[in-house]
Amino acid sequence: KNKKREEEAREKGVIRELLGWGVYIAFIVVASFLVLTYVGQRTKVDGRSMETTLYDGDNLWVDKLSFRFRDPERYEIIVFPYKYKENTYYIKRIIGLPGETVQVEDGYVYIDGVKLDEHYGNELMDNPGIAATPITLGDDEYFVLGDNRNHSSDSRDESVGVLKREDLVGRAWVRIWPLDRIGVIRHE
Repeated sequence: KNKKREEEAREKGVIRELLGWGVYIAFIVVASFLVLTYVGQRTKVDGRSMETTLYDGDNLWVDKLSFRFRDPERYEIIVFPYKYKENTYYIKRIIGLPGETVQVEDGYVYIDGVKLDEHYGNELMDNPGIAATPITLGDDEYFVLGDNRNHSSDSRDESVGVLKREDLVGRAWVRIWPLDRIGVIRHE
């Protein structure tokens, strides 16, 4: 009888252990889902459009939480989906804010007729694209540009155009790779 009781107790212990592990694994899966859906996600820079701020191959952590509590600000580097290719995300800098008029003239950006003070772009823009004529942004619209202006597909390009607030996934927050450039991203 004692052997039978010991065996039953061992079986119950094994079942409890398995249930405990099952609950633990379920918790990790749910927590991971919530973090990736609502808090942040990892993304990789593909291309040169944000040089010299971000480089091809940089791995970033994207903050998806901030814009739930506040409006995006000028100069923030944001991530948004490219509408013509599934699972493709662009990384650009916010230049124009809701209600502003944006124009690119002689290679420079003008906001409401005033030249924007910028010091992160590589060179003057060769192609103003659709911003050759003034673009007035709606109440929830943003105009974005890459820092490497002559090698960037951004709001000047009709395929990207002006972004709506709902299009913004989040802001680039931390560079997590490569190791020699790990750190918080500067939003000038």
